[in-house]
Amino acid sequence: MLEKGARAMDFDALKAQADKLLDEHGDKIEEVVEKAGEFAKERFGHADQVDTVVDKIKDFVPDKPATETRT
Repeated sequence: MLEKGARAMDFDALKAQADKLLDEHGDKIEEVVEKAGEFAKERFGHADQVDTVVDKIKDFVPDKPATETRT
């Protein structure tokens, strides 16, 4: 039960906004993930594990900007 004055979170709207941002800025997100991966490898090692995580994160990012037609 929500406390008085509290609002319920609309997860559908949150997901829609996240999907929109991924479509619009996927290329920038992938760049940041790559840079974070390089930092992690330099700082902590474990290159194979870091590369695996980076690849899995990049799998969630759409390949094309929203302005292009997806098939």
